[in-house]
Amino acid sequence: MENKKEFRNWLDKMSLDHPLVIAGPCSAETEEQVLKIAHELKDTDVSAYRAGIWKPRTRPGMFEGVGAIGLNWLERVKKETGLLIATEVANSVHVDLALKHNVDILWIGARSTVSPFIVQEIADALKGTDKIVLIKNPVNPDLSLWMGGLERIYSADIKNLGVIHRGFSSYDKSKYRNNPEWQIAVEFQNNFPDIPLICDPSHIAGKRDLIYDLSQTSLDLNYDGLMIESHWDPDNAWSDAAQQVTPKRLIQIMKDLKIREKTSDGEDYQNQLNNLRSQIDVADQNLLTTLGKRMKVAKDIGKLKSDNNVAILQNKRWNEILGKMILDGEDHGLSEEFILRFFKAIHQESINNQKKILNK
Repeated sequence: MENKKEFRNWLDKMSLDHPLVIAGPCSAETEEQVLKIAHELKDTDVSAYRAGIWKPRTRPGMFEGVGAIGLNWLERVKKETGLLIATEVANSVHVDLALKHNVDILWIGARSTVSPFIVQEIADALKGTDKIVLIKNPVNPDLSLWMGGLERIYSADIKNLGVIHRGFSSYDKSKYRNNPEWQIAVEFQNNFPDIPLICDPSHIAGKRDLIYDLSQTSLDLNYDGLMIESHWDPDNAWSDAAQQVTPKRLIQIMKDLKIREKTSDGEDYQNQLNNLRSQIDVADQNLLTTLGKRMKVAKDIGKLKSDNNVAILQNKRWNEILGKMILDGEDHGLSEEFILRFFKAIHQESINNQKKILNK
């Protein structure tokens, strides 16, 4: 799949003087609810109105969406407010109904992206459409699966494309519902720089008080837009209540966000930037050297354990190291989350090296 500027045509044609904002309730619940929220978001920075019509839930018995009747409500939103309308599709039936009801933006959810069979079914149903199609990242941190989903849709002769970063599931303790794993989204962007990248801070956060900071971070990373869930009465929403904000709060978030310049041609800025980048390069080289020395010691420990028939994993020692590093990391301005991720990776590499020695 080649990178082409035409992939951005649908976004460029909007001629926005701010990042794209797609907003609306997690789920369409009633016609009154859908229309009330839409009218509160009319004439703001919101360009497209989203609402879940079919809701794939983790467990049965939960609210699974109002179904096709909600598409009639979305059509009313489009007619009365002029906003584009958007919803999630998970199979060919959803696609056919969404197209019949003039939905402008269709997105493929995280639970669908994990299955090439589902993505292919959707791609076949969408073949040749001029609708905007957005692909959310898969539930688990798998860059190839995300890229594969995009490529399947592109192969169906669909050119109005984009992707949504909504974070990734993890068993590790985190303040987020889904860990951002920003580096995966950045790597996607590096592979497909012409594909619009949209952040979904609602699903990353899982709670409304984190949405502003996540939105700002994504814009600082040159994302093209945001998808934010908004409800007139968030605490009583029928799905994902904790992560939705009122239209009033959403409007304030959009006002508070700082839009950065992607770069600056100023000579002083470039000189300072080059100097700081040189310092980063030196620090990175020193870090690699230190890691190399640490792994050499780990290998020596592995040999000692092998010679004495001792098990690789020593939980007491590992927990002592982790606890100390978290405390020391705070003194260096490093978050507990980062320290855990960093030293767990180092520990895993040490175990891998020691296993090779013990299995010789």
